[in-house]
Amino acid sequence: MKMTMRLLVAVIISVVTNANSQANEAQRRNVLFIATDDFRNDLAAYGHPLVKTPNLDRLASRSMRFDRAYCQQALCNPSRASMMLGRRPDSLQIWNLTKHYRDGDAPVVTLPQHFRDNGYFTRGIGKLFHNWKDPAQSDPSSWSVAEQMHIGTHGEDVAIVDGPLPPNLATNRKCECRDVPDESYYDGRIASMAVGALRDVASGDKPFFLGVGFWKPHSPFNAPKKYWDLYQRNQMTMPNPAAWPENAPRIAWHNSRELLGNGGVAIPADEALEIRHGYLANISYLDAQIGRVLDELDRLDLTDNTIVVFLSDHGYHLGEQTLWAKTSNFELDARVPLMIATPDRLTSRSTSALVELLDLFPTLVELCGLPKPRGLDGISLVPVLDESSDHIRPAALTQHPRPAYYQGAPEAMGYSVRTPIIRYAEWRDWESGSAVARELYDHRIDPQETRNVVDDPEYADELQSGIAALESFRPLVHPGWTPVLRPAPTRKSSRPK
Repeated sequence: MKMTMRLLVAVIISVVTNANSQANEAQRRNVLFIATDDFRNDLAAYGHPLVKTPNLDRLASRSMRFDRAYCQQALCNPSRASMMLGRRPDSLQIWNLTKHYRDGDAPVVTLPQHFRDNGYFTRGIGKLFHNWKDPAQSDPSSWSVAEQMHIGTHGEDVAIVDGPLPPNLATNRKCECRDVPDESYYDGRIASMAVGALRDVASGDKPFFLGVGFWKPHSPFNAPKKYWDLYQRNQMTMPNPAAWPENAPRIAWHNSRELLGNGGVAIPADEALEIRHGYLANISYLDAQIGRVLDELDRLDLTDNTIVVFLSDHGYHLGEQTLWAKTSNFELDARVPLMIATPDRLTSRSTSALVELLDLFPTLVELCGLPKPRGLDGISLVPVLDESSDHIRPAALTQHPRPAYYQGAPEAMGYSVRTPIIRYAEWRDWESGSAVARELYDHRIDPQETRNVVDDPEYADELQSGIAALESFRPLVHPGWTPVLRPAPTRKSSRPK
């Protein structure tokens, strides 16, 4: 009798436990993680006067918009590795395009892997990590099913159509304007796959983490013609500021080889305007694909239980400061668009809090009630999302080596901190760690970073605050190199003075 009662109690406990577990799992929020490439803050929601982004505007209308979000390095692989592992490039020792995040000595856990390990169905479509060239560099540990559309190069994104290929109406070698369907290019096909993936997960019995990585607006600027037609060439303006910043050290410069080639041939004015036109066309093409995914999320009644994240891996130059593409530490490269829509706060909000892309890992973990893994360098943005705080860190850090695309080891590393009022940068010799150049820009009066005032005695106080902000990250460079950047000071509950 006693044995029967014990067995009955055990069965009841098991049933209740399983029921509670299933209920908790059912209540867990889904995550739609949308990543884009080379997308600076040229959105209508961020105040751009020309760009047409109705779908991202719609997302912004129910999101927290982060106005001061920064990448950790303005290059695809280190930025994405840092973001998807919640650790700094120095912690991972990844500063170039070639090193895979699994190639280090210590084991690492990615953001989707952590969700998968905690009961989520995870799926990745498109460019989320770096776009590797070898399928062997895929990451089955992160995903419940095999990744799709993540292997290849941007140069391979050529129009595929049935029948004759329409003519290219563009001139510059990085531009292409053809009257073709959206699915002729990568991002149109990625959007279709993402729509299908949402239909699959909607009928599943697990919460999902769906990563959708679009390849645009990265060059080539080859959006279908109808997106070029949204803009007129006479609306385009030449880069402003076009000149190199006054008193800026040359080490901060790079040769813009992604668009200019290794020869560094200058772009004629008419072609510069065409590129700037094509960049906006790429953005509108991308916006339309994101709209298809968001529409399907609504149609399947998933929006009310899904966290939507939209971001870019880094910013971009379109001729400003004599630079094209990325790989600098200037504001245009370091600053990124970031929006987070949570089901409990579907209203338009914005924040000027300084945040970093590596903060997304602990943020999503906290929002979904998962255990926080050890070793993360990011800080959760939940206090900003729930508006209990408008300040979590005193500065954001972005870095880049020189040469920008080095062989073997860099010659120098540039560390740049953004505070609410300044950007301060130090370029440090790779071997000795000594500063070989410094920069200071006053964003109160010079948001375009046109004048380096590091040697101006009137900025002595701002210089010291910049040095202190950088040292709070404790960057150290020395022969043999060890991971050097530790987390910034933990968030403060009080508002900044």
